Amino acid sequence: MSNSKVICIGEALVDRLGTPGGNPSLNKDFDDLLGGAPANVACGLSKLGVDVAFLGSLGNDSIGKEFCDLFTSLDINTSGIQLNDELPTRIVLVHRDIKGERSFGGFVGGANNSFADQKLNLQKIKSIWPSLSKGASWLLLGTIPFASESSRQAVTWVLENARKNNLNIAIDLNWRPTFWDSSLDPDSPPNFETCSLLKPFLEQASLLKLAKEEALCFFNNDNPIDIAESLPNRPSVIVTDGAQPIRWLLGAFSGETKAISSPASVVDTTGAGDSFFAGIISQLSTHSFYPRNKLQAEKIIRFAAACGALVCGGKGAIDPQPSSSEVEKLLASLEDDII
Repeated sequence: MSNSKVICIGEALVDRLGTPGGNPSLNKDFDDLLGGAPANVACGLSKLGVDVAFLGSLGNDSIGKEFCDLFTSLDINTSGIQLNDELPTRIVLVHRDIKGERSFGGFVGGANNSFADQKLNLQKIKSIWPSLSKGASWLLLGTIPFASESSRQAVTWVLENARKNNLNIAIDLNWRPTFWDSSLDPDSPPNFETCSLLKPFLEQASLLKLAKEEALCFFNNDNPIDIAESLPNRPSVIVTDGAQPIRWLLGAFSGETKAISSPASVVDTTGAGDSFFAGIISQLSTHSFYPRNKLQAEKIIRFAAACGALVCGGKGAIDPQPSSSEVEKLLASLEDDII
């Protein structure tokens, strides 16, 4: 298998998708779909033609096997996958409103809310890291692994060694309070202790993506330039806001770009942000540089926005993910409409 340009580390899980307006914890009518932000991005990158590896812990169960089969079918490097014999793969309850917008409502499948993704084994990572990281240029991750001690230690080690290997570090803040405390409301803001825990992690970013509400919670500011200047690495920063314009700072260039609407009826917004992030990283990793001018930066953002829009037309985060040709086709149709 060829060396991977991007390593995605973190959770792979099942999104139990309720019917629009329904409750997946009460209703029998639901869909179980593979997901988890880093897993979604890994699949999205592969479909966009990027060599990618996934590093994470799964239950040694039917869901874990399904993930392994999926990754293999997409030619994703699976040497970093750990299978846990004691803990299951996590199932997340996803509520959808009648417009397809989703919220997270707890978990099923694990005793005492214990799941395989919380138990990344550092020693196993150390044994495969030299080969896994060879030739890589990006490490991509979110904040969820920091919610458990075992995975926090493993990810901290990976970050330290990624910097030694001169990898760019791409972080999707992806604040999900129920992963930290299952009793919390899905809209709960982070407390002071959590912000303090995550701050050193966010300071290592080369590229930081976050939603507007996350930016206000963690930085009390939603301006990408201000957020970048508050961090020691002065990272590129992208702030999304649903269907509202995307505000961004990529390298030396900044701007605001209109979001792209799904060309089909919105079925489900799960994974739209992950597909967007895959689009960004695919462009940066393919060209191996940050944009040389503002026009190029705007093209990168629009490519990513089209990736996110196309996912909303199907169920789940992975199945509707587009290829590069599908993204370019959508962008060309939008240009034709303008003309």
